Amino acid sequence: MKISVKHISKEDLTKMGVFNWSIWTCEVSEFPWTYSDKESCFILDGEIEVKTQDESVHIGPGDFVVFPKGLSCEWKVTKPVRKHYSFG
Repeated sequence: MKISVKHISKEDLTKMGVFNWSIWTCEVSEFPWTYSDKESCFILDGEIEVKTQDESVHIGPGDFVVFPKGLSCEWKVTKPVRKHYSFG
């Protein structure tokens, strides 16, 4: 299972309704996480290093990220995060 990180135009993000999704915030911290459903998110602020058994991914402002259902990982938030997110 791979984490998808890409940049999408503001126009496409708007068409996808991303700016209407809920916002999640997190302070600097480290924690394990397992995704019970696919999550798509758009990072507004912050920096995160997400480690899985297969890869280590750096995520920051402007990144559109998809975490696959069933993924287990370790989050290391190095700058406070604010993101739009949607499950399913």
